[in-house]
Formats: sequence, structure tokens, C-alpha cells
Amino acid sequence: MTETFSAACSPGLEPILQRELRGLGLAAREPRLNGGEVEFQGSVRELYRANLLLRTADRVAVKLGAFYANTFPELRKKASRLSWERYLAPGRPVALRAECRRSRLYHKGAVAERLLAAIADNLGKPPRVEEQDEDAGRVPQLVLVRLEANLCTVTIDSSGAPLHRRGYRLAGAKAPLRETLACAAVMASGWDGASPLLDPFCGSGTIPIEAALLARRIAPGAARRFAFMDWAGFDAPLWDALLADARAQAGSAGPRIIASDRDAGAVRAARANAGRAGVAGCIEFSCRALSAIEPPSGPGWLVCNPPYGVRLKGSGDLRNLYAQLGNVLSAKCPGWRAAVLCSDTRLFGSAGLSFELAMSAMNGPLKVRLGTCLV
Repeated sequence: MTETFSAACSPGLEPILQRELRGLGLAAREPRLNGGEVEFQGSVRELYRANLLLRTADRVAVKLGAFYANTFPELRKKASRLSWERYLAPGRPVALRAECRRSRLYHKGAVAERLLAAIADNLGKPPRVEEQDEDAGRVPQLVLVRLEANLCTVTIDSSGAPLHRRGYRLAGAKAPLRETLACAAVMASGWDGASPLLDPFCGSGTIPIEAALLARRIAPGAARRFAFMDWAGFDAPLWDALLADARAQAGSAGPRIIASDRDAGAVRAARANAGRAGVAGCIEFSCRALSAIEPPSGPGWLVCNPPYGVRLKGSGDLRNLYAQLGNVLSAKCPGWRAAVLCSDTRLFGSAGLSFELAMSAMNGPLKVRLGTCLV
């Protein structure tokens, strides 16, 4: 049975996510500009594979249905005809999010109330409503409702906890970088997966860990649960086969990945995170200042996320940091390619290198851009 799925991501990452989907053999549609999602089609097999293998998506949802509604009774009546029984297991709590734009039905709370009533009409009893609290481990089945120009689209989340939660980052340093954004930065840097990769601002290790997982073809979702595992039609043998195939594809050898930070606590956290990710032996961690890095000879890539000066207090003048970064790159990394995440592109000029914009996305509440250059 072919269905329509939606892979959501941070706005700006749609082209990278689309390339990922196509690399998995999924004919993804053109991304919605600024929509933060890419649609693709397939069977339950493709849905499972997308959750297991995608590295830059936040969640994957199933399009349950779409219909026009101009009144609340019409909304409830049409929504009750959807196949809720395929996804809502008896007794499992539900969280419902509603968005309303340019529609006669503009009150999100009232829309959510009618959708919950429609679910009760279909299943015979109302579901228990529970707010999502991922930090506390409460991840109810998420239902997403979007009303735009009176068109109501209902989707069912298949992921559960957001896909950036790989399960390895329990220890965090200051201003952590999301796993999905870290991997997108590595991909957008143009790294070939074979040359050395260096991160001199590794923090909790997210960039080098994601690079190691990518280079060794380790499935990012291999060690976690997903919402679809609680659906009535969950195909456990199919999932087990896909998981076994993904593990068989993983490689043991990989390129040299070097990570350092001047904060000893951050380096300890990074080592622990790498251990949980199964790549501790693939990354060379050390505690050292930027000026003390020792890149290997020959070409390589530097991919990093320097302090923004927004969440971190006492960061000093970031222009001096970028000037030092430019000097160190020029002296120690000639011929290397550099990719730097930055919240203020004016800082690129302080490095004295010709950076080009390769990616723009949100890291939490901050808009960040990835600048790349050949040193």
C-alpha cells in the first residue's frame, strides 16, 4: 500500500534532507520553501527505513487525510471518517498540535477539541490527552493538524521522540548542537568521508560523532524506539530484517577524525557520548586550545561550531576568535577545506578567508549559517 509521508526538518535543511531521501531510493518531492518538510511516498517499509536511516530529519509523519472544512461540525464529521484505528492503540495517550492559517476555523484550541471528538466518534471512546515531555520520557502518540485556506491536513507522527535524539548524548556541554544540524553541517561541508576531519571546538562531541556515524554507515536510529512500534499493524519481522540489514552495512574502518576543546569537562562529556554512540575508538579526543591543534599533513576538512557569544557568557570578542581561527587555518591547514557554523556572518570577515554560504538553518532559537572555504 503506497502512502504519502512527510519528513520534517529545521527550515533551511530541506535540500539536504531531499538528497538524503533520494539516496535511500525514495523519490522525494520538491521541498516546500521555508516549510521545513519534504514529502515522499512509499509503503510501510519506506516509513521504517526513513526513521532508521535519516540523519537530518526531525520526524517522519504519515498523511492520514486531507479535506476542506468551513464549519466545526463539518470538521468533526469528516475527521471521524479517517482511519484512526490504524495508529491509535487503545489506552495509548495522544498529544494533538493544531496550526491554523487563513482559514475560517482559526482557533487552534477549538480545532483540537473537534479533532479529539472525531477520534472518539471513530474509536468509540475519547483518547487520553497528555502533553509531550520528552525530557521526562512522556512521548504520547502525536497527531498534527494543519488548517490552511480551509484545507485540513491530518498527519500521524511515526517517530515518537524527535529523530535528533539518537540516544548517545546524555552528557552535555555548554550550548549543545543538535545532532541533525551537526550532521547536516558535515554533509554541506562537502566532506568526502575518507579524508581527515578536524573539529577544534568539539564541545560535547556532536560534530565528530555524527561524522564517524556517517563515515561508517552506522544507522542513527538503530538504538532507539519509534512511535510506529506501538501501532496495531506494526510489522516486527520486517523491522527486524531492516535493522539487521542496516547493521550488516556498517563498516569498521574509517577516516581519521580529530576532536578537541579547551574545556576539559566538555572533552570528558564528548568521550562518554562517543562511547554510547559506539564510535569511541574512531575519534581522537584531546583537551587543547585552538592554537595547539595538530592537523595531519595532506588535505582534510575542518568542520566546527565556534561559540556564538549569545548563550555563552564571557566569550570575549568573537572577532578575535575568528581572527585567530583564520590565522591557525592559514598556518596549519593549507589546502584544507573549512566549514564553520556562525550566527553572525560578519564574523567570517574577521577570519581573513573567503567564506561562501553553504547552509542556513535554526539551532534552537538561533539562526545559524554554515560558511565554507578552501584555505
